[in-house]
Amino acid sequence: MTKEKNTMLDRRYLRMASIWSENSYCQRRQVGALIVKDKMIISDGYNGTPSGFPNICEDDNNVTHPYVLHAEANAITKIARSGNNSDGATLYVTDSPCIECSKLIIQAGIKRVVYSREYRLTDGVDLLSRAGIIVEFLPIE
Repeated sequence: MTKEKNTMLDRRYLRMASIWSENSYCQRRQVGALIVKDKMIISDGYNGTPSGFPNICEDDNNVTHPYVLHAEANAITKIARSGNNSDGATLYVTDSPCIECSKLIIQAGIKRVVYSREYRLTDGVDLLSRAGIIVEFLPIE
């Protein structure tokens, strides 16, 4: 497959992750993630509260509750509950992963991460690169 066609697919999956982020009830930032393996979406996630919690991500001061799950964590934990595995997969996520999600990405065997919005902290992306995971920033409009 040509680089041009790969980039086209990457943009398409990032747009899908962006649409998926609209499921989030978070006010400050809505984040979506897809895990793709062999051109199949094997998991998805968006940031939000754990099952059984009210769908309120921020407190009265607009500070995110500490129990809110990130989109990447939701997608990875869905894999754990399914018959699939993420060895060698690509993670498409709207925002660059944080350090905690980066640890999960490494342990999940994901080999490539493509994201479309940069975050002020780069420690997560730095850790992924250090672990030999391909990390690509691809802005979408």
